[in-house]
Amino acid sequence: MHNARVPGLSRRALIGTLAGLSATWLLPRDALGSRLSQTLVPGTAPTTLDQTIRIGATAQGSYRVLAAGPGERYIPRVDLTGVAPSPARIGQRRSLFYCGHFSDIHIIDAQSPGRLEPLIAFDHSLFGGAFRPHDPLTTHVGAAMVRSVADARFSPLTGAPLAAAFVTGDSADQLSELETRWYIQLLDGTPFVPNSGAPDVYEGVQAWSETYWAYHPDDPAGDWFGDYGFPQVPGMLEAAVTQTVDSGGLPSPWYTVYGNHDTLYMGTFAVPAALKQFAVGQHKYYDWLALGLGYVQGWAADITAMGRAWNAASTNIGALYGSRRVTPDPARKLLEQRAFMQAHFSTSTNPGPVGHGFTQENLASGRTYWSADVGPLMRVFGLNTCNQIAGPDGAVPEEQFEWLREGLAQAGRDGRLCFVLSHHNSLTLENDAQLATNPQRLVHAEELIALLASNSCVIAWLNGHTHNNTIIAHPRPDGTPGGFWEITTASCIDFPQQQQVLEVIDNRDGTLSIFTTVLDHASPTEWDGDLSATGLASLSRQLSANDWVESPTMRIGSPLDRNTELLLPAPFDLSRITDAAIEQAQAADQARIMAWESGWPT
Repeated sequence: MHNARVPGLSRRALIGTLAGLSATWLLPRDALGSRLSQTLVPGTAPTTLDQTIRIGATAQGSYRVLAAGPGERYIPRVDLTGVAPSPARIGQRRSLFYCGHFSDIHIIDAQSPGRLEPLIAFDHSLFGGAFRPHDPLTTHVGAAMVRSVADARFSPLTGAPLAAAFVTGDSADQLSELETRWYIQLLDGTPFVPNSGAPDVYEGVQAWSETYWAYHPDDPAGDWFGDYGFPQVPGMLEAAVTQTVDSGGLPSPWYTVYGNHDTLYMGTFAVPAALKQFAVGQHKYYDWLALGLGYVQGWAADITAMGRAWNAASTNIGALYGSRRVTPDPARKLLEQRAFMQAHFSTSTNPGPVGHGFTQENLASGRTYWSADVGPLMRVFGLNTCNQIAGPDGAVPEEQFEWLREGLAQAGRDGRLCFVLSHHNSLTLENDAQLATNPQRLVHAEELIALLASNSCVIAWLNGHTHNNTIIAHPRPDGTPGGFWEITTASCIDFPQQQQVLEVIDNRDGTLSIFTTVLDHASPTEWDGDLSATGLASLSRQLSANDWVESPTMRIGSPLDRNTELLLPAPFDLSRITDAAIEQAQAADQARIMAWESGWPT
């Protein structure tokens, strides 16, 4: 079902809107006018409504390939209304807001000496995230995922244009300045070669004979992954670090928040000075015991002058057992907390906004959370739930919690619909770590949920962290119909390597629907040996599906966590949102998309 162009603007207003947008984006007025006059038609880009990707047959050993599965239709969920939706809504609904949701992109510089890959040889189940066989392919997956969202720039339900995209943390994997830069370039559409150190050469554990615990694509015979049945893929490493990656960028503004991997090393630890030096240095470890003596000594016991002198001398002369020399690269330096915000001001103006949610006030004050009006209807609150001291899970400091309370109250008075963004979800907000010298009460999931559910303007809480597709209904605390939906998307690093688009719909019957549509990244379902950037993304998904320590299929989620229609009572009389306001916002989105399709104005 689609809805026609909303006939809300008067002819005079439409002429004025057309003139302004044509001038802003340097678009031919007649072509833009023709586009804006057309009826909205559902987008035809591939989504999981049409086809899913499932783990298929065994290829060799225990290694399995992927296969196409049937599409999944939208499943209505009435947890917050308690009554079956009216069939009449389908013929009368109007789109209020259509957006993308990214999380846990985990861009990796696999050649960095600051990585802790050998730890999987110590305990694979505990440190599985330290090394994955597809580590060098994350930028290729990221590019294919950005293309998938850009391809779905028109809603598969109503044809509404993409208004914004939100990134809920863990964009870089290991706190690296270079990883952060690459992720920003992927979303902006700035091409780059995902290599560090020596030009056109892969220097890392997947090419070294000492690393029996790593996947060696050129010849996996004798390593753990080869024993499992992983294929021989000659040239994968060279292809990964020599080809230009070009995502094409997003056609909509995008906004971001901190994840624990954007805050702490491995998303868990504070960063000692010794590790900062290793990250930009000339030695990379392949032995877990040597790694422990090198890094962990710097973390825990290297406080004497003699210890510091030995580490400095051994680094300079190369006397580091269990390591190899690599080409040093200052771009691999590890980011301080405020530098993550600062990095988002080095960005293209299109699609924008500069800062991507963070403002100059954030930089001046050091405050790491923000709010922004995105279009005429939505107010978005970007939280920082990451613990600054230790631990992967999070909480909300009381000062930030009170800021959110006041902001939601004002949004209610302003008649805004609200999204709340954070990295952590309601299952992972229990971290209590803090400095004794600067204690602050930390708010956990139960109290945050109560605040969100008591403000009817909040319709959704978008987050990530667990790498699973999950949707949870949070009812009002007083038991009356209503509440909000918590929507957790999967990750780009772990199977199924998916993200999503969401659309807010006014059903014109006193209810509101949020449609969630899961997207696979834009690469072939079955990898056919192609080592282009798109082929490497396809290969990465197949490799990620063969994680024998985790349970890849669990992360897909149930049908109730994927393509859904999430109903809730309208938080206020939605007729207050005029058709004219909707049409004007969609016209602006259409013009911006048209400018993106034309290569942006120059």
